[in-house]
Amino acid sequence: MQQLEHWDILLSNQVAKKDFITSLINQNANGELQPFNSKKGILFSDLAIEKFIEKEYQYDSVEAAPETHRQLRTFSSGERKKAFLKYCIKQQPDFIILDNPLDHLDHFSRKELVLQLENLAQHIIFIQLINRLDDVLPFVINKRQIKDNSFVLEPIKQKESTSNPFTLKPIPSSIDSIVCPGTVLIQMNNLSVSYNERPILNNINWTIKKGEFWQLIGPNGSGKSTILSLISGDNSKGYGQDLHLFGMKKGSGESIWDIKKNIGQYATAMTDLFQKKQTVEQMILSGFFDSVGLYTQPSTLQQKKADEWFDFLNMTHLKKKSFLDLSIGQQRLIMIVRAVLKHPPLLILDEPTEGLDDENVELVTQLISHLAQETEITILFVSHRIEKLLAPNAVYELTPTETGSIGQIRTFE
Repeated sequence: MQQLEHWDILLSNQVAKKDFITSLINQNANGELQPFNSKKGILFSDLAIEKFIEKEYQYDSVEAAPETHRQLRTFSSGERKKAFLKYCIKQQPDFIILDNPLDHLDHFSRKELVLQLENLAQHIIFIQLINRLDDVLPFVINKRQIKDNSFVLEPIKQKESTSNPFTLKPIPSSIDSIVCPGTVLIQMNNLSVSYNERPILNNINWTIKKGEFWQLIGPNGSGKSTILSLISGDNSKGYGQDLHLFGMKKGSGESIWDIKKNIGQYATAMTDLFQKKQTVEQMILSGFFDSVGLYTQPSTLQQKKADEWFDFLNMTHLKKKSFLDLSIGQQRLIMIVRAVLKHPPLLILDEPTEGLDDENVELVTQLISHLAQETEITILFVSHRIEKLLAPNAVYELTPTETGSIGQIRTFE
């Protein structure tokens, strides 16, 4: 049997990926990919899965996995991808475009999906588009990279790590210090959470102290989001439990603001909130007021502090530019700075490197590493990936069981 030719294509964040995918689907590819212009393709991506979930929900139908009698939205992240991939195969395309298929998956789910792809690769052609060199598929022979919107395929060249640009200047100080009593920020003792009699967390014991750098990991559905919502005070399941947040026992009369003022937070979904034509300067300044957009006139001192951060990032020339016109890597840096503007006691970074190419991952992790080393901010980094340039003090790992996920601390010597 003739061996099928699969492709791994490493894309820079500068590339208009949507346009490139459209050229493949509409049979307008150039160069080495021209043979696909006579073939029928289908897109496998997180966005395609989300649209399919909306369709099933809207029409109350079960299409992706009819044999299970379950809509796709009821599956875990890993199960969704496996089920939707089978659905794509049933459409009998000549090739499938895999758009970062391993994103948002835990280590076990990634291994499972790669094995599924390897088995299917004997029968159908894959074109995998990736942002991270670590995500290349081991069975793919054709490996190329695209650096710009010419969409020209080039041999992959591994970029060497560069020195950390953020070590050249001091981190700007905060205007007002946020005082949190004691050395312990978060204390969870035998904390358990269930939803509709379904156990999520089981006897979680975790102490987070000032100045520590933690990474939170665990399989999809293990309760990481539940942990974060307990820490931020948004989860009512914290009431009546032995949970202390920033020196206050949960349910002792504290307001949600008493908790949230201690936290700076970044999550990939937050970027979707900022869709108005705000300038980069307005984006950073809005961090002083914890608002989505700038609606309060900043003080002279706040303006000066924002300028110090622009100088620190070497982005002064971009401050009047629209935030939406920045590259995804530049947006990520601005959002993290917005979260640390007031030097909060706790900084929560929820998958800050997801969707970035290797160059931007390096830049973002260098910033996080410098913040960990040069400030007293406690950092909680949430990611399935172990990033090479980050060195957390310890990892808190959630492991699912029938009675809810249990927690285990792994330290690094």
